[in-house]
Amino acid sequence: MRRVAVLGAGSWGTTFAKVLADAGREVKLWARRPEIAAAINEQHANPDYLPGIVLPTLLTATPDPAEALDGADAVVFAVPSQTLRENLERWRDLLPRGRTLVSLAKGVELGTLMRMSEVICEVADVPPDQVAVVSGPNLAREIAAEEPTATVIACTDHDRAVELQQACTTGYFRSYTNTDVIGCELGGACKNVIALACGIAAGMGFGDNTRASLITRGLAETARLGTALGADPLTFAGLAGLGDLVATCSSPLSRNRTFGEHLGRGESLAQAEAANHGQVAEGVKSCKSICALGERTGVELPIADAVRRVCHEGLSAAEMGKELISRAPRPE
Repeated sequence: MRRVAVLGAGSWGTTFAKVLADAGREVKLWARRPEIAAAINEQHANPDYLPGIVLPTLLTATPDPAEALDGADAVVFAVPSQTLRENLERWRDLLPRGRTLVSLAKGVELGTLMRMSEVICEVADVPPDQVAVVSGPNLAREIAAEEPTATVIACTDHDRAVELQQACTTGYFRSYTNTDVIGCELGGACKNVIALACGIAAGMGFGDNTRASLITRGLAETARLGTALGADPLTFAGLAGLGDLVATCSSPLSRNRTFGEHLGRGESLAQAEAANHGQVAEGVKSCKSICALGERTGVELPIADAVRRVCHEGLSAAEMGKELISRAPRPE
């Protein structure tokens, strides 16, 4: 993988593009807004999403997806989960044939209940072993600042995962391979919802015991759902499960946790969105599709369902807390 196209110049897309360039790859980053592409090319910076971070010269940008995809050995999709299908339909005829397609998005599609790799396979008409996913405790700002972190690259084709692993290994970014795509994707999607719950608890003034309880029980319901859908239960004890969950539930850099804090203080979705610079946290949308997956598979998801009702049915944070703590006692 000598040349990589990254489609999406938000914080995580730009950061992963930086990782690839720091690993010696030639990276072309597609930016929806021409002014962001210009800033990356002229200033080696993305001030809107990563202020203060200097980007490597091997990383260039363009607002033209055809230019970004021309000659690419791999294509990385770094757009929000609920917009992936729409974007892919526009890019489908430009995608290089036979090349590795990589998803950075963490979510479950509304309506279809598809994981992001499944959306890519369907829209791009490629086999599952051509698609890889990246998931782990990957807060973009910290990685962009070259703080050490690890991640998981999952693909049913192990050799393809190894090739991508080698393409993004740097002195600060370490990746592990896995063939459990289902588990890695569900861990990444569900952790956003649990992080909303942790943020709600923090906004209500609760501390570490509450957060630890939500993380642990949130991991349990994520593993139940994943196992029912064919994932390896051990995946949820790793970087794409527990690792990602702890980071997202604990860090002020987590958009989902921060969004939840506003809800926990009694603010509305609109107020939380405004405080989040007009961006809706992924978990706000994914909680509906994740709960629908739970219903379809007969798996109980009490934390995810409580978050869904806070976000979409007017349940108050106080009522959510009372319901969860008052559930019938049972063995762990």
